[in-house]
Amino acid sequence: MAVKDGARAFWSLGDGRGEIRAVALAAPGPDEVLAETVYSAVSKGTESLVFRGGVPESEWERMACPFQEGQFPGPVKYGYAAVARVTGGTALKPGSLIFALYPHQTRFVLPAAAAIPVPEGVTPERAVLAANMETALNAVWDAEAARTGQIAVVGGGMVGLLTGYLARRFWGAEVWVFDPVESRRTVAGQLGLHYAEAGAHPEKFSLIFHASATEAGLRTALDLAAFEATILELSWFGDREVSLPLGGAFHSQRLTIQASQVGAVAPSRRDQARHAERLAEALTLLDDPALDILITDESSFEALPDVLAGLVAGAPETLCHRIRYSD
Repeated sequence: MAVKDGARAFWSLGDGRGEIRAVALAAPGPDEVLAETVYSAVSKGTESLVFRGGVPESEWERMACPFQEGQFPGPVKYGYAAVARVTGGTALKPGSLIFALYPHQTRFVLPAAAAIPVPEGVTPERAVLAANMETALNAVWDAEAARTGQIAVVGGGMVGLLTGYLARRFWGAEVWVFDPVESRRTVAGQLGLHYAEAGAHPEKFSLIFHASATEAGLRTALDLAAFEATILELSWFGDREVSLPLGGAFHSQRLTIQASQVGAVAPSRRDQARHAERLAEALTLLDDPALDILITDESSFEALPDVLAGLVAGAPETLCHRIRYSD
């Protein structure tokens, strides 16, 4: 049995183009739900790479997202930040608001176990930040052994700002944000973070989160590193290679560059938290209205092909681009 009228979904073609396609939906089974999408969010960095076909072949399997259809380089239905309302099935209460790691689609059927309830106090508009918040939460967990009172974040995009926000919220740390986009000053201030004037700061840092996804940013992180500092690398470079000055202070200062990636739960919490539990905790951390400043743009679902094309062309002022599914 099929769901009447099916759904519509966004597909990246992998060559800098995208399109909206019709999707047939089967009726939900006993352990599934049918949900109507309210909002989704574009993951600016990763989805831009997918849109232009920049996921290297060696990572095609590892970079597949839950409920993805198609294969890299494309066409592929890709995305992981959907907020929806339950409209069918018996596994969850009708009308319940959920977050799901589901691609951009007007409605969808998924296992009830993959539908994470949106907590009271978190608006559906803000709940789209959950996937990025989960990445930031994992990064902070990865950095627990290196935590200090003063921390640098190089790259004031979504992941960098949320990571700095959590370091301040959890540890009471003084967090400095290094980013060339001047508008990040206001955003950082709203989140209780310091903006480094013209990228300058007189002191070195023992813990640095790098999230700029640029070679220049990673070089800045190395320049900011104190003796035996740890640099947590959060960026996803895709098919781009970077060159670093590892013949300078890197060895004499005994620096560490450590990868942090959301695909695996941080070792410090791996025995206590699974992926679903980590995502549920990330949702609870969206209870602060100050985080609304991270949503800088909003467009309709039908505009998604143009939205992705614009992000790939360059949109430095954009943080979270939210997609709405109804007027």
